[in-house]
Amino acid sequence: MCRYLMKVLQVNKLYYPHIGGVENHVRTLAAGLKDKVDIEVLVANEQLAAAVDFVDDIKVIRVASFGRLRSTPLAPGFIPALKKSKSDIYHLHFPNPTGETAFLIARPPGKLVVTYHSDIIRQKILLKVYKPFLEKFLDRADRIIVSSPNMITSSPFLRKVKDKCKVVPFGIPTDWLEPTPQIEAGAHEIREEHGPKIVFFLGRLIYYKGVDYLIKAMQYVDGKVIIAGEGELGPELKKLAADIGVKDKVVFVGALSNEELAAYYHACDLFVLPSIESSEAFGLVQLEAHACGKPVICTNLPTGVTFANKDGVSGLVVPVRDEKALGEAIEKLFRDDELRLRLGRQAKERFEREFTLDTMFNRVLETYREVLTTS
Repeated sequence: MCRYLMKVLQVNKLYYPHIGGVENHVRTLAAGLKDKVDIEVLVANEQLAAAVDFVDDIKVIRVASFGRLRSTPLAPGFIPALKKSKSDIYHLHFPNPTGETAFLIARPPGKLVVTYHSDIIRQKILLKVYKPFLEKFLDRADRIIVSSPNMITSSPFLRKVKDKCKVVPFGIPTDWLEPTPQIEAGAHEIREEHGPKIVFFLGRLIYYKGVDYLIKAMQYVDGKVIIAGEGELGPELKKLAADIGVKDKVVFVGALSNEELAAYYHACDLFVLPSIESSEAFGLVQLEAHACGKPVICTNLPTGVTFANKDGVSGLVVPVRDEKALGEAIEKLFRDDELRLRLGRQAKERFEREFTLDTMFNRVLETYREVLTTS
């Protein structure tokens, strides 16, 4: 351990084998930094028992949990665990009211780095109660990492502490997207079955993803949309496609393996993220499409979505909840091969410049060094 220059404790709600966007990010970050810093992870267990295990050769401390309230773990064990820790840096991932409140109570002496993933959107009653603690927590932070400059300007909480904020765009792994012979064969089969004009969507079939607007947009499109993912709105969305007469243009393929997903990314002509609420804080699937050289059409949310996909550079941006504008944008890229291919090429170039894992790891490590050298 003595070979490390700093000891870092990442704190989040949950961790692998629990699967979620933030959980995946925390695991990726921990694995990418473990050879550069002495890193451990502190999370809630999903049962009423404490445990310590190792994931990717990283120590994971899981405090006992009484369950969850509105996705927030009821885990008072965060407090003694933080008091016991002797870390140089505490890297907390927001929102996690339990962990953040525990940090304020435990008051460990190290530096505090916060990755601010998104505002609290739906739990408005919880936010009213939690607001004073949130503001105190952000005041205590030495540095606040955000995935895009859009988040600083759109968040009422981050605007107050903008001088502490540092933009570190998300990076994603892309090895699974490499066009192997098997993936290329799969992409060829998909185009043979559904081509020549293919739109691709990947995500949970839930309210804020706006898939209903994508389905309605197909009324203005000569082509097909392939929808990958599962969720509570699945039956309702299938009924919608039938009711408005676009059933033959909409293909639901459910949950897919990574190899299958890669084949669909390479088979499609463009990717669409039609989200309608700021719960869509970034849209990592856009980066996956860009890594494959595909342009993206997204909606003009005040979040990192339009930072990940730059209008006129890596794709197009359309108004939120406007199926006609979305359909027209899809048709525009279908009809203009030169524009579509140029945007796809630029998307891949921008991805390789800004959104690789190594770029993210280096920027986070730079942030750690900055706070340790600042009094």
